[in-house]
Amino acid sequence: MNRTELVAAIAEKSGASKKDAEAMLKAFIDTVEDAVKAGDKVQLVGFGTFEARERAARVGTNPQTKAKVEIPACKVPAFKVGKAFKDMLK
Repeated sequence: MNRTELVAAIAEKSGASKKDAEAMLKAFIDTVEDAVKAGDKVQLVGFGTFEARERAARVGTNPQTKAKVEIPACKVPAFKVGKAFKDMLK
């Protein structure tokens, strides 16, 4: 399912117009991005948790030259699936 199909499904299930559904989806994504960027977790009980995780510095290998490359530590976005959502797929 791509973004357009998701917006259409949200509009159909909520009874809102596609324009309103697009605005709701954009607001949701922007809010989650802002919260995670600020270091907060966004927990949706039963669905999952959006958060930022620290990735440690490490040594990688350039596949073309086989040279060792230092990869610095960084923060990466992560999503942990909630139990109810995971159980639904069984």
